Amino acid sequence: MAAPKRLTSVDDPRPERSHVLHLDGSPLIRVGAKPGLLQYLREVWAFRHFIIYDSHSRVSSSNTNDSLGRLWMVMNPILNGFAYFLVFGLLLQTSRGVDNFIGYLVIGVFMFRYTTTSINSSARSIAGQQSVVQAFNFPRACLPLAASVRELFSNVPTFVIMFLLVLVLGDVMPGDDPISVSWLWLLFFPVVALSFMLNIGLGLLLARAVSAYEDVKHLISFATRIWFYTSAVFFATNRFEGTPFEDEILAIMHVNPMYCVLDIVRQAWLYDTFADPSRWIVLASWAVGLLIIGTIVFWQGEEKYGREK
Repeated sequence: MAAPKRLTSVDDPRPERSHVLHLDGSPLIRVGAKPGLLQYLREVWAFRHFIIYDSHSRVSSSNTNDSLGRLWMVMNPILNGFAYFLVFGLLLQTSRGVDNFIGYLVIGVFMFRYTTTSINSSARSIAGQQSVVQAFNFPRACLPLAASVRELFSNVPTFVIMFLLVLVLGDVMPGDDPISVSWLWLLFFPVVALSFMLNIGLGLLLARAVSAYEDVKHLISFATRIWFYTSAVFFATNRFEGTPFEDEILAIMHVNPMYCVLDIVRQAWLYDTFADPSRWIVLASWAVGLLIIGTIVFWQGEEKYGREK
């Protein structure tokens, strides 16, 4: 009996069928592409524990190689304040017409140092951690945010020392008005909150700029020094009375956010009064405006961070 004939593909009477698989690629995104702004903010919020942990760990490890360790966080502004007192208060006599000049100077130096250290740390956070940016996938805004939070944590003991110095030494010079603690001293906390927002906004803007052009970091140091000398840190604005450009100078000073920070704290701590409400309006406008603008500008450059130049 003959074996049954085996059908080949040519002899197969069934029609040939082709299987086509259709895939919906609409939800797929390119690797490294930036998400939408709201999604990006949600991702940053999801990394909040990393930001806080990184800030705490870096504060704890800072100055570990120095003999005095974290004491330098407090000693630096004290020594700077003493130097400014000798040069400007005694030699150049900028203390004339300023009640409670030592307290006035301490608040100016300590508060301005907090802002400059925060801005500088945030500005260098991307360019200084390229290996981390290239190796891990996370919202890059976490790095400047962590730098701002770290500087806030590290300045807590500095703020405590500032409080004690103002309370003990703020009224020791002849003719000073007595200083006493009142509820107005609590205004310090909303001022620090607004300063924190201001620092984050500027930090995000400058972090993108330094990431693109590292030469910008040298300009930041120059700009913050000019900002320091134009924020009434060691002189009062009444020294411009009677000058040809008095109105223009005062107008510029009054829209300076750091001048608003210093004036609010000084009025509350040294003179037991509430600062002009316009100081709060100007400071809040700068803080909220820069935070929004800085976030958008930084987010727009998300895909560029970590690329080889």
